[in-house]
Amino acid sequence: MRLSVLDLLMVRSGQSTSDAVRASHELALLADRLGYTRFWVAEHHNMPAVASTAPSVLIPYLAAGTEQIRFGSGGVMLPNHTATVVAEQFALLEAMLPGRIDLGIGRAPGSDPVTSYLVRGGRTEGAEDFDTDVTLLTHLLGLAGAPGDATRLTIAGHVLDVQATPRATTSPDLWLLGSSGYSAQLAADRGLPYVFANHFGMPGIEDALALYRQSYRPSARYPEPRTILPVNVAVHPDADVAEDLVQPQLINMALLRTGSPLLPLRTLEEARAHAWTPAQREVADRMRERYFVGTPASVAAALRARADQLGVDEVMIAPIWGASEAEDPASPGSRARTLELLAAELL
Repeated sequence: MRLSVLDLLMVRSGQSTSDAVRASHELALLADRLGYTRFWVAEHHNMPAVASTAPSVLIPYLAAGTEQIRFGSGGVMLPNHTATVVAEQFALLEAMLPGRIDLGIGRAPGSDPVTSYLVRGGRTEGAEDFDTDVTLLTHLLGLAGAPGDATRLTIAGHVLDVQATPRATTSPDLWLLGSSGYSAQLAADRGLPYVFANHFGMPGIEDALALYRQSYRPSARYPEPRTILPVNVAVHPDADVAEDLVQPQLINMALLRTGSPLLPLRTLEEARAHAWTPAQREVADRMRERYFVGTPASVAAALRARADQLGVDEVMIAPIWGASEAEDPASPGSRARTLELLAAELL
């Protein structure tokens, strides 16, 4: 089984953005040494507990000192940007790290409606616009032809040759991300790799993957369908400790989905003192059912079984983080231990 990492750059109480970024860099270095396949970061805006606002800015920093692991976005929220700017950014990243860049794109805003309005400068985008932007990205990145080929566009009667970067020799991999049949069908129609956002706790991954595989139209770059299973994971030699580690994350997810104000991720001490409402507890219990939490052997066995059930050969773990108040704020802490323990079982 191939293992990869999805890091949301979670920020806990008592931790600065600088601390969170440094901790993620340490985690990326560790993942590279352990033999993980990819390290992806997401795009979220105006969230007190999430520091990953700009994947294209983060990736060069996170990649410094690594040797082989791929870096990518899981994902860039394409409606927040023009397709040309995204193509330019990731073509440059590919030039910096040839053969090691993934561009995962999604259609969700990655923020609340007001922040989304600010990020997009008042622009709105529908499904048809997203479809068009995916086409443009494919051409600008050289996935429809040779890397470095110009894309000919007609704009206001003028014919222009547009390139994401001059003299490209390789192109990043383009992944379509989503949590619905729409994204699965679009990925299949375009012959692109696809990832269902399983770590959000949304149902429907079986149907989405079945639709994707049954409808897949081979492309020159991707003759066969490709997918990854993203999962939330916490591993510790003591299963009770592993359960304790996920409580801060469950509290934040419960707050998010019951309309309560979000705060930086609580420490373990703060989480133990949290006064749950019945609505929060219900949400947390539903989320916990989809997490993989326990000892290294039990979690490894459960991941193997789920991967076999879904027919995937790569699992992307989002390591859930629980930290004590005394822990170094610039340390990846329990996330690092989860990576180490799973690598020993599965890699």
